[in-house]
Amino acid sequence: MRGDAPPPARRILRSKASWGAGPPATAVLGVGPVGVAFVRAGVRRSERGQPVRLRFLVDTGAVYTVLPLSVWRRLRLRPRRTVEFTLADGGVIARPVSTAWIEIEGTSAPSPVVLGEADDGPLLGAVTLETLGLMVNPLSRELVPMRLTLAPLPV
Repeated sequence: MRGDAPPPARRILRSKASWGAGPPATAVLGVGPVGVAFVRAGVRRSERGQPVRLRFLVDTGAVYTVLPLSVWRRLRLRPRRTVEFTLADGGVIARPVSTAWIEIEGTSAPSPVVLGEADDGPLLGAVTLETLGLMVNPLSRELVPMRLTLAPLPV
């Protein structure tokens, strides 16, 4: 019975990846019945300004983050370039791309975003996750900090 289904599981992320760069990131993920993950995030036009809060589907198979038409228009984002994307069915579509600031629990960074259409849902892609130093654990579907390393070039 659909009405008696338990609420989706919730996972909490506590990041140690940002030691020395401010407070650790914390994100709450909703995990659906088939392992689909969602996260709440803010989107801004620039580093400053009031964010639009959204519930994003986390999709590591998508390269860029997608913003629905109503959101990117509210933020007054403008297309910077057009990119062709291959769909799961093999079709190809062209969509405008811009840049927006994405924030997940206090950690924010600029990221390319696809300027979606009215029926597109908010989708958080791999580039945004990597820019924020986050990744999805493929077994638990938890959003976890990446281990960020720097190494000197061999001499």
